[in-house]
Amino acid sequence: MTEEKEDKTYDLEDRLIDFAVRIIRMAESLPKTRVGNHIAGQLIRCGTSPAPNYGEAQSAESRADFIHKMKVCLKELRETRVWLIMIVRAKLIKPVSKLDSLIQENNELISIFVTSTKTAKKVMKRIS
Repeated sequence: MTEEKEDKTYDLEDRLIDFAVRIIRMAESLPKTRVGNHIAGQLIRCGTSPAPNYGEAQSAESRADFIHKMKVCLKELRETRVWLIMIVRAKLIKPVSKLDSLIQENNELISIFVTSTKTAKKVMKRIS
């Protein structure tokens, strides 16, 4: 693996870790109500899982395994997006504009994983 490609791998990993930390901090700022606690728990589960799942994808046993693990990351990122939108619509954090950059990062990460999965599938088809 070239040094440049390796750096990009770790950049995405770092980005996912930073995203997870932001999710943790945001979840901690939700109201300590039944709804706030429920959403915080769900958000912490799905919002922190893409980073370690991406780490697993880097050690995939096959291209199919890699694609599967990348799809797990994508699934969790999409779930995170839904919870964030619920928080905005329910106005659980004020001002709701505080979540704009977190939602933007979530959308960018989703785009990265959609593209990566499509690329890996194309390569897999060419090889087989």
